[in-house]
Amino acid sequence: MTSHCQFYNYKFQEVILLSFKILKFKCCGLDVHKTWIYACIGITDSNNRTEYKQARFSSFTKGLNELCDWLAKYNCTDVCMESTGKYWIPVFNILERNNIWVTLSHPKYTKPQKGNKTDRKDARWICDLYMCGMIKPSFIPPADIRELRDLVRYRFKLNCMIASEKNRALNCLTVSNLKLDDVFSNVFGKSSRSITEYILQHPGETFDVAPFVHGRCKTPIAEIQAAVDGAVSAGQAAKLRQCLDHMDELEKHKENIEWEILRLSEKYEQALNLIRTVPGFDKNPMTAIQVLSEIGGDMSVFPTAKNLVSWAGCCPRNDSSNYKIKSNRISHAGSYFKPVLVQVANALIKSKKNPEFATRYRRIKARRGHKKAIIAICRMILTAIWHILTDLKPYTPEGYLAPNPVKKEKKILTTSQALNLLKRRGYIIKDDAAPAF
Repeated sequence: MTSHCQFYNYKFQEVILLSFKILKFKCCGLDVHKTWIYACIGITDSNNRTEYKQARFSSFTKGLNELCDWLAKYNCTDVCMESTGKYWIPVFNILERNNIWVTLSHPKYTKPQKGNKTDRKDARWICDLYMCGMIKPSFIPPADIRELRDLVRYRFKLNCMIASEKNRALNCLTVSNLKLDDVFSNVFGKSSRSITEYILQHPGETFDVAPFVHGRCKTPIAEIQAAVDGAVSAGQAAKLRQCLDHMDELEKHKENIEWEILRLSEKYEQALNLIRTVPGFDKNPMTAIQVLSEIGGDMSVFPTAKNLVSWAGCCPRNDSSNYKIKSNRISHAGSYFKPVLVQVANALIKSKKNPEFATRYRRIKARRGHKKAIIAICRMILTAIWHILTDLKPYTPEGYLAPNPVKKEKKILTTSQALNLLKRRGYIIKDDAAPAF
């Protein structure tokens, strides 16, 4: 016997003449906020009638424990909720520890109908959608991977803050007419930093830069001496001092975070060693950890490599109608993951040790341009990572270097198929001229 669920239009308070097959006969929908959590349990009996149980709980730990007890009262172990900011994380953690299956969904899949909208109706709407299998779940890695991901993303933000402070310090040098960026490849290297520190300690004093320059520096001493012929005001000196001190503090925090990241990633050493066999991930150990923290070590959550590529946002979106493609841009997914892949891809296309990447890049760049070619290389890298973590075998370039087989049999189109193909490509098909008498 097939059960169905009726959806209500809250704007007009009337039943929509649609019904959907019920897949979950007992489930709960949560509308999560900062202070309160609204819950709605849908229970469908053998007579195809659905009964709803609603309640409100506090977002404090005591309230979340009461939510677990309330779910246990009705023997409900299947819950769905939106990913609203960071408010869903403590709810997810406590429900997970109580052996409750939690499905996290993007808000775009649970967008309620406009009109008479309330928090209780939102919880019921999520429950109805989840009951009928109309919610697409989001990928949530295990708890240890989530903890590792949080630290890796914090390290990424520390790098961004360090880069910002470097730009501010460089602006101070530019305003003071200290041309250290013209004579040193790294303005914050050992030689340049020593000169900067001496200038801050002895403002307005003329000095010889030779004792501060490292022996490997290829720039002539005379050019470096001319570059430091500037004047640092008191305000710029104070600003530059704070920028340099802040950079040093951020570097210390970064080292501590990296130590904790390495400690948490020790249990995934086998997966990390496999990822490091892929070109571009073997030099910096943190690069492989960044990949592992985003996708995890279990590839069974991604049925195919295409699913992983789509989740990472390295493929065009499906946005077409009536054989017209409205947009072929990539999605905004993978905001922390894609920069790592792009950085590795930019390095691989210049490498002579791995010609498979450079060859594919040049072939695509000639037709589609640099940006799309780089994304194609990112997809190539992700596909390789999926296969090595699935098969538990190291990376080998033979599959990419093998020539594509030539198809001997050509596809033959019928007359109607050929005409339809020409119409799709914009050609106007005219009828044959009338026969002449």
